[in-house]
Amino acid sequence: MTNPLSDASSRVGAGLRIGVLALQGDFREHLHAVEAAGATGVGIRRPAELDDVDGLIIPGGESTTIDKLARIFELADPLRKRIADGLPVYGSCAGMILLADEIADPATDLEGNPQQTFGGLDITVRRNAFGRQRESFEIDLDFKGLDFSAGESGVDPVHAVFIRGPWVERVGPGVDVLAQVDPDHASHTATLHGLARIVAVRSGHLLATSFHPEVTGEKRVHELFIRMIRGEA
Repeated sequence: MTNPLSDASSRVGAGLRIGVLALQGDFREHLHAVEAAGATGVGIRRPAELDDVDGLIIPGGESTTIDKLARIFELADPLRKRIADGLPVYGSCAGMILLADEIADPATDLEGNPQQTFGGLDITVRRNAFGRQRESFEIDLDFKGLDFSAGESGVDPVHAVFIRGPWVERVGPGVDVLAQVDPDHASHTATLHGLARIVAVRSGHLLATSFHPEVTGEKRVHELFIRMIRGEA
């Protein structure tokens, strides 16, 4: 099931410039999603390019690779500062890991140094928590905060695709849980060990999901982020 934008929603991003970190991963799909909402999508590879955006998306991909490239391109520290200063940011899959203040199982380099994050979200994540690539799965989720999309029958569930996705093991007091995977309705009941797993969170100007709405035709998560930028959500 997909949720294409309505005529009104396809213009919700008009006048906004939304950056997508374009170092690695599926940044092109996120650029297409924000442009479908009427915003101008901008690939971000250099620190100066952060100066002229209203919000930023950190895409799915390899969190360790994005971390390394962000430091090589001297983007890591400017990103941390912009996030701390209130830049709205949405992180998808690897992007969720990079927005987390803490990783439960960080990768390490050849010298034993743990991977770094940009931080901002008071959460602890576990990388690749749902398994390997071959264990990718899809599920419909109840997702809070999408009341703007309600129809006569209420708010439709979000169809979520998990590809080596993380989950959230701890949330701080200022973090809202938006969606969870219920083990009674998931293919990964053995992995979940009978516990619901947090897969979408928000804290102020920061939004993160474990899954990839950009690959399913589900546009409402991007619309929520745009509404956050505008102060409408």
